[in-house]
Amino acid sequence: MGFLKFILILDLIGLVLAGLYALSMMGKRRPKNGFGRLGDYDYAHRGLHALPAGIPENSLRAFRLAANNGYGAELDVHLSRDGRLVIMHDENLKRTTGVNANISAVTTQVLSQLALEGTREKVPYLEEVLPLFNGKAPLLIEIKTDNNNYVELTRKVVNLLKQYPELDYMVESFDPRVLRWLKKHHPGIVRGQLAQNFIKDPAPGMNKIEAFLLTNLCFNFLTMPNFIAYRLEDKDALAPGLCKKLWGVQTFYWVVRDQETANQLAEEDSMIIFEGFAAK
Repeated sequence: MGFLKFILILDLIGLVLAGLYALSMMGKRRPKNGFGRLGDYDYAHRGLHALPAGIPENSLRAFRLAANNGYGAELDVHLSRDGRLVIMHDENLKRTTGVNANISAVTTQVLSQLALEGTREKVPYLEEVLPLFNGKAPLLIEIKTDNNNYVELTRKVVNLLKQYPELDYMVESFDPRVLRWLKKHHPGIVRGQLAQNFIKDPAPGMNKIEAFLLTNLCFNFLTMPNFIAYRLEDKDALAPGLCKKLWGVQTFYWVVRDQETANQLAEEDSMIIFEGFAAK
């Protein structure tokens, strides 16, 4: 009898944990008309870039090509030392400019002297990119936090976006605090939680608990994202599928590199962030 009670207790604990896990992945259900105009586009990863043609990632030329060819674009925003909204994927400038320094440690004066990936393209700022898409295609803006600057960075991005009333956009981040801040202060902004299998591939400095919580989207009950943007290689992970099935949350996958995969995801009602081909 004692053994049966032990099994029963384990079952009850399992049910409670399963319920809490399901609750943790809550998000905002898509409206009945789908995802609106934002769902009509594929999003070019860091712009429509092609380095062999002299078009580096996250460059004004790459964004201009995306907008002019009818694509939305995904981009990454950092905060410089002097408070500028810098478009760059990495927090460090080494890979794309050759200068070994973090964006948060340099000023506009330094950035203005740098070129992207051996081209004549300069490091762009968010205020230079927004006019390219205003009244045209939408933007998917990733907030890249550093040194707990999420409030200042997110507030500055939102304040700049307010100056472009004809611009369609979404905001996403790996940092749940960004989404929490948006939910509290600007709940009307479409927000998304970026994630991947951090248990398999942890980010630098990430501990095992953080890896588990972020992989499994355990902060969703606090942030209530409108969409989940999950790494394509981790598509079979439990969390994004449950978010979609249980709560009807829109899914994105990144990075899609062929039309066959894009078509498959479209059939599953998922949106894509693509690069390396002309998505149709």
